[in-house]
Amino acid sequence: MKKFIVFLCLLFLSPLNVLAYSSEVILGGKTIGIDIKTNGVMVIGFYKVNGKYHKSDLVEGDIITKVEDIKVESIEDLSKALESYINSDEITITYLRANKEKTCQISLFLEQGLYKTGLYVKDGITGIGTLTFIDPSTNTYGALGHEIIESNTSKIVEVKTGSIFKNEITSIDASTNGNPGSKNAKFYYGYTYGDVIKNTKYGIYGTYTDPYDDTNLISVATPDEVKIGTATIYTVLEKEKVEPFQIKITKINENSEIKNISFEVTDERLLKLTGGIVQGMSGSPIVQNGKLIGAVTHVITDNVTTGYGLFITTMLEESEN
Repeated sequence: MKKFIVFLCLLFLSPLNVLAYSSEVILGGKTIGIDIKTNGVMVIGFYKVNGKYHKSDLVEGDIITKVEDIKVESIEDLSKALESYINSDEITITYLRANKEKTCQISLFLEQGLYKTGLYVKDGITGIGTLTFIDPSTNTYGALGHEIIESNTSKIVEVKTGSIFKNEITSIDASTNGNPGSKNAKFYYGYTYGDVIKNTKYGIYGTYTDPYDDTNLISVATPDEVKIGTATIYTVLEKEKVEPFQIKITKINENSEIKNISFEVTDERLLKLTGGIVQGMSGSPIVQNGKLIGAVTHVITDNVTTGYGLFITTMLEESEN
């Protein structure tokens, strides 16, 4: 049977006997809100104006950076710039596609007294995930274990600025086979834990600025220490309470870049409350034999009691780069 996987919001081996990362870190598990502002305004779709789609060279995923000579960094910037050219037949748009700068022409169209472009755009992403670790030697953190992508375009979100902040889990939409569930949360935007510096295929990273207990350390396991058998994930199902839940590691793949640890949920309480793995568990740390071995990253949608994890060493190396 073909398996489908989804992100829940991958292996690089260091030289022998050389650690490019800390051997002990602060164990994560707390839920975090994530807010990222993009570098420019992303085109995420198109709509009809006066009954038809109006053609341009823009495609989903393009990042608008200028209207004529006016710099655009937000939707508000874009709206104000376009208002300056309402009476123009065509407007020159500068945009980025695959990090290459291009230009094209668009027109504004009047519909029911409003000027419209026919473009759906976005200048930021907000969501929830799970903190994996804090490195007290650098005050850096790692979370998610996979990239944040824009759902309409499937493009990775380029970070201009960003933050992680406090939230509380209010309820759980349970997973069923073919339909992964999710955590629902109340956001506290004013209580930030840190910034977001980069969004990569191995997770999000930044500086952790909220106070923490730097004596609560856990040792880091190397990939060869990870074994088939019982392990524990740490995550939040209610408010801010981090709890341990049992899983069974069924396969280890040191040659995979992102799917290093295959596992199944065996904890009866977790299965009862969530049905298995839900979105928002992404980044939940995995502990085995008293050491941090990895992070939960994906759920397999045709069997939501199973999923994949990423080696913690990959995340730590990424945090150092």
